[in-house]
Amino acid sequence: MNTISRLNYFKTHFLLSAPNIKLMPPEQGIEVAFVGRSNAGKSTALNALTKQKNLARTSKTPGRTQLINVFEVEPNCKLVDLPGYGYAAVPEEMKQQWQKSLAEYLQKRECLKGIVVLMDIRHPLKDLDQQMIEWAVSADKSLLLLLTKADKLSQAARIKQLKMVREAILPFQGDIEVEAFSSTNKIGIDKLSSKLNQWFAPMTEYLTEKE
Repeated sequence: MNTISRLNYFKTHFLLSAPNIKLMPPEQGIEVAFVGRSNAGKSTALNALTKQKNLARTSKTPGRTQLINVFEVEPNCKLVDLPGYGYAAVPEEMKQQWQKSLAEYLQKRECLKGIVVLMDIRHPLKDLDQQMIEWAVSADKSLLLLLTKADKLSQAARIKQLKMVREAILPFQGDIEVEAFSSTNKIGIDKLSSKLNQWFAPMTEYLTEKE
């Protein structure tokens, strides 16, 4: 059995921002998308994973990520930060444009291998989160649900929420894993990187064989 290669996420660098998939890099390699409500902590999670404070923009104003932001870990191994869905204090027209970009990417990007859905552990599985999970399962995409801001709860409450979400997603019958996550207390970062390594494995094995 081959050992899955561990990528060095600290080397991740910003590649480009695109308003839609037409302006994204060519369909090469493997991409993993980060999605979630506008206040779920996507940018903070990316910064924690890569140990870079300013790799992804963070803001106290939900909805700052208005574009599809692409980051490269290794050649043909990319992380994609998608526009946040749900609450955002922006004009309705702009919000609709974000949703269109999000839907286009998720439905048409063939090199999309896995999806990381981030949800506040105190308020998981909102309607839009469940719609995202339902779509991903119907599209046969592998999912990792990260319950962010886990440091806001006691260990007992955290375990209770984790169990509740794991039971709640069973009816979706998809390839779904659920983990608690906190960039502040470094909870779940190793599990996130391990899952990403699993998703990127076909590409890293290919690159190793070429060497």
